[in-house]
Amino acid sequence: MSSWLVIAPLAGAAFAALALVFRVPRRGWEAIVAALLLGLAGYAAQGHPDEAGVPHAPPESVAADPDRLVAMRQQLAGQDDQSDRWLMVADALARHGEYADAANLLRSTVAADPHNAQAWLALANALVSHSQGALSPAALFAFHNAAAADPTAPGPSFFLGLALAQSGQLMAAREQWAGLLSRTPPNAPWRADLTQRLAELDAIITRARQAGMPL
Repeated sequence: MSSWLVIAPLAGAAFAALALVFRVPRRGWEAIVAALLLGLAGYAAQGHPDEAGVPHAPPESVAADPDRLVAMRQQLAGQDDQSDRWLMVADALARHGEYADAANLLRSTVAADPHNAQAWLALANALVSHSQGALSPAALFAFHNAAAADPTAPGPSFFLGLALAQSGQLMAAREQWAGLLSRTPPNAPWRADLTQRLAELDAIITRARQAGMPL
């Protein structure tokens, strides 16, 4: 029974990641749900959670488009990051998938300037990407420091919501995005995208509830 407590959230996280991070079209959601439920059914019929695990090769690494991740952060910042040379270098590393190196550089940056909100946010994103979407305590700490450094910035809530959704914490993700939308000006350039993502998340939550997946 304990294995189901792990597998069911993973299924929900996989669905959220495909729909919200990789932006799979809505017409493909039914196929995703069917595939996940088929996998769970197969586990129920053939799985043996009480037996020792069988060693196997790690799954192929899957991460969001690093170029898009950096570009989205810069767009939400609404400012030119060219003035921060270390952030520029970290972004270049992240764009090439070198998340660990980017995180190490950004740790030094925020140690020297704890009020650098963009560096904290870039660090949080690098840590999440390096861990293949897992929201670690270190990443959560960086998200919170990014928000504290610039409470009006949309980036921390947006990317924390994305990380929460990707890790299967759908209701916590919704809380972040709904709160952000409530304080987003009507003419903000990211409002339409955020509204669409929140609607998609609500649809995912509805399907997850119908499938009996934990939220």
